[in-house]
Amino acid sequence: MFDIAPTELLAVAVVALLVIGPKDLPKAMRVVGHWVARARGVARQFRSGFDSMVREAELAEMEKKWAEENKRIMDEHGGSAETQPTTPADEPDSYYTAEPDLFSQPVTVEKPVVSAAPSDGTAAADAKAPS
Repeated sequence: MFDIAPTELLAVAVVALLVIGPKDLPKAMRVVGHWVARARGVARQFRSGFDSMVREAELAEMEKKWAEENKRIMDEHGGSAETQPTTPADEPDSYYTAEPDLFSQPVTVEKPVVSAAPSDGTAAADAKAPS
């Protein structure tokens, strides 16, 4: 982008040191760094906005091509949108109300019976016994 040779950079640094002075040079460098960072942020935002516009244009172009290809295939095979098989999403709401709603009724579940372990240690011995 910018072609700055090391000697040119050194010359700019020497001039800045002489003009600004060693006392105020760190503050000046911070200010310059702040403005460079802001400029880079604006450039990045511009680039991302431009890239998103290009992506949207490419997507619209692809959708147009897909629609044309779909139309060509449908014409080639003698089909049309009216002769396509319907899916449940194409059916009216009565399609889904033919069966009763299984989830509207509460379901009762029996609680398991859990008994306390014997305190004499036989359960532990049974678990360690080889089978």
